[in-house]
Amino acid sequence: MPEPYAPALPRPGSQSGPAAQSGPAAQSGPAAHSGSAAYSGSAAYSGPAAYSGPGAHSGSAAPKPYAPDELRALDRAHVWHPYGPMPGRQKPLIVESATGVRLRLAEPVEGQRELVDGMSSWWSAVHGYNHPVLNEAARGQLDRMSHVMFGGLTHEPAVRLATRLVEITPEPLQHVFLADSGSVSVEVAVKMCLQYWRSAGRPAKRRLLTWRGGYHGDTWQPMAVCDPEGGMHQLWSGALPRQVFADAPPDGFDAEPDSRYVTHLRELIAAHAHELAAVIVEPVVQGAGGMRFHSPAYLRVLREACDEHDVLLVLDEIATGFGRTGKLFAAGHAGISPDVMCVGKALTGGYLTMAATLCTTRVAEGISSGEVPVLAHGPTFMGNPLAASVASASVDLLLGQDWEGEVARIGAGLRSGLAPAADLAGVVDVRVLGAIGVVQLDHEVDMAAATRAAVREGVWLRPFRDLVYTMPPYVTGDEDVARICRAVCAAAREG
Repeated sequence: MPEPYAPALPRPGSQSGPAAQSGPAAQSGPAAHSGSAAYSGSAAYSGPAAYSGPGAHSGSAAPKPYAPDELRALDRAHVWHPYGPMPGRQKPLIVESATGVRLRLAEPVEGQRELVDGMSSWWSAVHGYNHPVLNEAARGQLDRMSHVMFGGLTHEPAVRLATRLVEITPEPLQHVFLADSGSVSVEVAVKMCLQYWRSAGRPAKRRLLTWRGGYHGDTWQPMAVCDPEGGMHQLWSGALPRQVFADAPPDGFDAEPDSRYVTHLRELIAAHAHELAAVIVEPVVQGAGGMRFHSPAYLRVLREACDEHDVLLVLDEIATGFGRTGKLFAAGHAGISPDVMCVGKALTGGYLTMAATLCTTRVAEGISSGEVPVLAHGPTFMGNPLAASVASASVDLLLGQDWEGEVARIGAGLRSGLAPAADLAGVVDVRVLGAIGVVQLDHEVDMAAATRAAVREGVWLRPFRDLVYTMPPYVTGDEDVARICRAVCAAAREG
């Protein structure tokens, strides 16, 4: 474990860093905002005097930025990072801006000031950063309305997005619940399934079945269907609802289906059908649970078994949706439709947090005809118009280009560039599917060493467990794909 970093902590509120950023000039291209003049209409604020207490900004000047050491000290003192302790034990890199596929650092690290992003910001920024189309969608909506409650009100951005999602997802999915995040969309999916069976007068159908090796998020119900032994949530195994777990699906997207595993799935669903509300899985790719690929044939088995035994099927497409595997949605590899589907991550192109849970008319009408004829879930920021506008722009941007060709191009580059990793000591597997490249080690990766190795190559990666992997933005050029591959190999060698 690296030594904790502990720079001197400035007093909260002190800002003695350098003058305002002096990097690249402000954007003046097609997306530069040139809208109407400053708002001065009849509704202009004329209430009590503007706040002038401690910390108030004078005029429109931006607050003076922190120096890097100050920022790190305050970060360590106050900010809890994902899957980390408090205070933090590793020095996070400070990003001051991002454009295209490059993250610009506040200071050089390992001789690099800019890093090619090999992670798409945890698989979300498929169009890269600072994209003029998405910027303009955000600016335009911000000028109209950044947020309004969704209870009793509606608005065009949410309706337009929901309609677009219905158009592009499998045909039986007709109804859309807009959620805050991927994990919340899974919570909503589970609630839909449980309430459907309760409304049908079968409340005993309240358990879920999934296969091992999965990951569905960090809130309560999603944790209950993550791998109970090898997953990151095994700490909660005694407190979470007890679900039914099949063995992990056999490896290999192109592998022939294992008849014994098919029998295992069918028998398990049959044995527990009386108590199963739903089967929930990540289709084709198990993401944060281990970056494992499986045959689409097993999804067809699940669909058939669920239909035979009156069990709902939920597909978690949060990581796989919007083209990442080579199909717009991974369910397309199997040619099936779920009863409920979750999407997120790339939905807004990485700009804002938003996800969605879609369901069939059967599920929606079942819930709405029950003893409690509403889906009792309503996040404060549900249907946020700013996020919905950007999401619609992101979907249109994706579908308005040859995204299949771009994903295939990146996949070819990953296969070629990662092939040398197979000869490295400690590497047990190299696999690529769509725009996903994975190098699996025979040991827990040394994250600090692997990160340094990648940064020296000018690339940002975030290895975990025994994996060094990449999911680049779809706009990543061939030279940058090759650079990412060199960084993955270096991280695997040194991590």
